[in-house]
Amino acid sequence: MDISSRKESRLTEFTANPRRAIWTLATPMMIGMMVQTIYTIVDMIFVGKVSGDALTALAFNLPLLFFGLGLVFGLGSGVTAIIAQYIGAKDKRNADNSAEHAVLLGLFLGTILTVVGVVWGRELLALLGTPDNILPLAWDYFRVIAICYLFLVLSIFFRSILSGEGDMKTPMIIQGGGTVLNIILDPIFIFSFDMGVQGAAVATVMSQGLVVVIFAYLMFVKEHSYITFSLKDFSFSGAILKKIFVIGLPASFSMIIMALGGGVFNRILVSFSSEAVAGYQIGIRLDHIFLMPAISISTSIVTLVGMFYGAQRFDLVKVITGYAIKSCVLVAVVIGGLFFVLAPEIVKGFSSEATIQDVGSQYLRYFVFGYPFVAISMISGRVLQGLGLGMPMLILTFMRVLLLSVALASYFVFVLGKSMEWVWIAQVMAVVVSAIVATVWLFYIFRKFERRELTSQDSTLPIRGPRIQGT
Repeated sequence: MDISSRKESRLTEFTANPRRAIWTLATPMMIGMMVQTIYTIVDMIFVGKVSGDALTALAFNLPLLFFGLGLVFGLGSGVTAIIAQYIGAKDKRNADNSAEHAVLLGLFLGTILTVVGVVWGRELLALLGTPDNILPLAWDYFRVIAICYLFLVLSIFFRSILSGEGDMKTPMIIQGGGTVLNIILDPIFIFSFDMGVQGAAVATVMSQGLVVVIFAYLMFVKEHSYITFSLKDFSFSGAILKKIFVIGLPASFSMIIMALGGGVFNRILVSFSSEAVAGYQIGIRLDHIFLMPAISISTSIVTLVGMFYGAQRFDLVKVITGYAIKSCVLVAVVIGGLFFVLAPEIVKGFSSEATIQDVGSQYLRYFVFGYPFVAISMISGRVLQGLGLGMPMLILTFMRVLLLSVALASYFVFVLGKSMEWVWIAQVMAVVVSAIVATVWLFYIFRKFERRELTSQDSTLPIRGPRIQGT
């Protein structure tokens, strides 16, 4: 059976058993993210053994890195959604053309981000509130990692293309292999070559460069994917590019907002101590153990909703939405319960400094109560994105991060003079409110789709199906 026949067979399989389809797509991604999560934890442990200042330097890098990659992750999810819609509608020509647009867009954005990072990175770190004694260490890391931006961006777009056609296994294998290599290289460059925090960045650049080479070989040379690349016959389509941006750009801005929020929280916490920033970063790294299955399920939802929407099976969209929310909330409760009980013991593995341990444990024991609400918001936003509606995710993120989390935390700390724990309380309050709003919004959109199914006259929603006129 050729690749095209296998992909059509997989679409039939997904339609026949949508609940199983979620796990078919999510499990490989979850395994890959598990390896990535292990890497982020091990990376922080290695850096923490250098010094507390090195750990804090890494913490101030994360919002800046997330800011740059947030734009790309969002557009990548737009690529996934549009390719899935075209495959669901059995329109391979536009699916291929969308992938070609994604690769060229990745080359452009990767180059821009690399230039900005190399030229203005130090100034941006200072702008994020990096203390003067930490800034040299933070810049040592970032000036190396900026070179890696092009690799990171292309890797994200290649993965998004494969996700759009329902192939989660290949990205898992490639990214997992790159992550294992990164873990191996970390202690060599950090300790053996005595490069400190800069060694962690060098290990990342080398491993991600190899990942991109493997992706490119499989997709352009070996022609592993259902998508066919023929850049020499590339035909620019403003309609396709617009669709990628309409679906993906709100998600990009959402991630940029989260990066800004992370930077603001660092500035709030550094008013207590630099150790508070390091402890907070340990906590949010451990959050990834919950986010790993949550992101895997929600990313799979974009693919499935896009395919079912393209195939005009809105009944299946409702089925997988309910199932995904229940599954994700259950995972949140289990992991959150374990973290609440074991937080002090877990955090001890990252740093020997008591203050850092106390902050990390305190953060976890508060924020785990927000995990189920994070799950609801993530699934709801991704379902709407798969339906071609990108703005809800942006509005929900803006409300949660800036209007609620940052505003409440700043008010509690700087106006009322509250203790650090009120920063975590503000975050929990924000995710609860955003989950309620996301649920109401999702039900509202579902009702509109149901009415359109009956009347086919509701002009306020996107045109049924993903076809682009004139292409």
